[in-house]
Amino acid sequence: MTPVSTRLIRLLNMIPYFQANPRVTYAKAAADLGVTRNQLQADINQLWMCGLPGYGPGDLIDFELSGDTIKVTFSAGMDQPLRLNSSEASGLLVALRALVDIPGVVDPAAALSAIAKIEAAAGTTAMDASAPIEAEGAAAVREALRESRAVSIEYYSASRDALSARVVDPIRVVLVGDHSYLEAWCREAEGVRLFRFDRIVDARVLDAPAVPPNPAVDAPSPTALFDADPSLPSATLRISPRAAWMLEYFPMRVLVVPESSGGSPDGYCVATMTYAAEDWMARQILGFGADVQVLVPQSLADQVRQAAVDALGAYAGLGTAVLDS
Repeated sequence: MTPVSTRLIRLLNMIPYFQANPRVTYAKAAADLGVTRNQLQADINQLWMCGLPGYGPGDLIDFELSGDTIKVTFSAGMDQPLRLNSSEASGLLVALRALVDIPGVVDPAAALSAIAKIEAAAGTTAMDASAPIEAEGAAAVREALRESRAVSIEYYSASRDALSARVVDPIRVVLVGDHSYLEAWCREAEGVRLFRFDRIVDARVLDAPAVPPNPAVDAPSPTALFDADPSLPSATLRISPRAAWMLEYFPMRVLVVPESSGGSPDGYCVATMTYAAEDWMARQILGFGADVQVLVPQSLADQVRQAAVDALGAYAGLGTAVLDS
């Protein structure tokens, strides 16, 4: 499984290569570029669909394939240094700065280096050049993706409030909302799972190659997995503004947004959350007091209510015992 970034770099270098080696043979080009003939043909077919805005005749990259040789007849500017206008440079800087703080997506030091070079070329004021310290687990996962290696991870599951160790075959990095996830084939579960980067406690790259099943690699990113295992029960919660931080901590799907986002006028939001054990879920909700209310299921609401009654009874009993003493 070749990473998309590796193929992109090769595609960007192919046009200058063909121009420096006019009428090169397929065999030599494949050997020089380190690919098979079939992959070389696939790359040429891909380049044939790329070009300048308009994307009509005369805009797309073109080749002359004569016998067993390859010649570029129109490069669409891919052999020229990239030049950005101010709007393009600003957009690229905004995107790079956003990626620096998202774990697992890019090497922060490399991103900041690129930012500094773009700012210098654009003549803008440089940002703080100190790169955030990347977690060792995130760096290991990026290495596993780059090298197509399996990785052993220690992962914290918020819904189960527990750590688990598993071996996974990385597929890609996925952004869901404000968080980055490793999409991988979990060997233990024998299925695709999403692992939030800031919950990967530790990671170790293994010598074994990553071997996710081809259907899993070719399928679109399963962002539905953000809702966790569909076999698990879920609760619908009414959450006050004071407890809104839990939306950033637990995997939840918001159903009703607060007034600040065009929704509920009282500032509350309604969201669903999956959980593995009702006892654990009841304890979590009880800790929020009146700030989180269970709407469904009724069994969970009854358990939270009974736990609160028992706790108040215990405190009352403790107060009576103190007075008696």
